[in-house]
Amino acid sequence: MAKPDPLTDLIRRVAEQRDKTAFAALFDHFAPRLKSYLVRLGADAASAEELTQEVMITLWRKAHLFDASRATAATWLFRIARNRRIDALRRDRSALLDKEDPSLRPAAPEDQDDELDARLREDRVREALASLPEEQADLIRRAFFSGLSHSQIAEDTGLPLGTVKSRIRLAFGRLRRILEDDEAIDTD
Repeated sequence: MAKPDPLTDLIRRVAEQRDKTAFAALFDHFAPRLKSYLVRLGADAASAEELTQEVMITLWRKAHLFDASRATAATWLFRIARNRRIDALRRDRSALLDKEDPSLRPAAPEDQDDELDARLREDRVREALASLPEEQADLIRRAFFSGLSHSQIAEDTGLPLGTVKSRIRLAFGRLRRILEDDEAIDTD
């Protein structure tokens, strides 16, 4: 039996109880990731910030529409962000858009088996991350979940840049071994 997803539970609390604490936790978790994603899609920092705010407002207003059986919380919110980005491009530069651009086409619905596999992988990674020493897990979270560069992490933590890089490298080695051991157990 799969563990309940804490993010899904937070969305449920927002939908059913208008729980501001749950919303704040979701905002803290997703806002930096959504902004980084939108910047990677080509939005400037100010537009990415504005679009992120719109996505989070959508979460607040439409949390009741989230269906955990169809997508993870991250998939749902990143899809909303992508669609908001496309809408913004259409509003701002509708004459300049290439109607044949593949990024403007709706994404194909995800296969249920692929979605289940993704959830299982997310659970494995979450468990593997929890087994790391806290200083390594913290650096991994900062680098890959908050989207910070190694230099930004060094500045935030006060650690030398080389230490940040070596701890991240060590953490990846441990994560790889843990996940490979899990795969070996699954195939037995």
